[in-house]
Amino acid sequence: MTTAIHDFDDFFRKAEPRLRRAYGGRIAPHRVGDAVAAALEFAWKNWDRVAVMEYPVPYLFRVGLSKSRRRKQGRLPASPPADMAHVEPALISSMQQLPRRQREVVWLVEACEWTPTETAEALGLSLSAVRTHRDRGLERLRHHLGVNTNA
Repeated sequence: MTTAIHDFDDFFRKAEPRLRRAYGGRIAPHRVGDAVAAALEFAWKNWDRVAVMEYPVPYLFRVGLSKSRRRKQGRLPASPPADMAHVEPALISSMQQLPRRQREVVWLVEACEWTPTETAEALGLSLSAVRTHRDRGLERLRHHLGVNTNA
């Protein structure tokens, strides 16, 4: 029993900040804590299943979304979160202009540093769809921000 608790504690320390940041790009900021708590409560209650998953965090990401009482899609914050103070402020408004799937994929892959495979698992997309949404989203962001990559 001690081993399982230790393993869960280690998992919790790694998964909690990843989930919190990922939800920050998907739901309203005041609902993030509830989604994280719901996901990690599910992980604790189902640790025997979660512990052997290849991609448990993306799975729990979906669990937290589905267990959130209100499924309204939130907006990204008006300014970068404190741990992302180095982010160009215009990027946030440009992100809000992206179509939902592009915004979700760009957020998870670029801001949260999830792998394309984790992102595909979390959003229920194919790997090629994740790559397409990422590429198109980044191209739109470059256009909105006036970034020329041909230089």
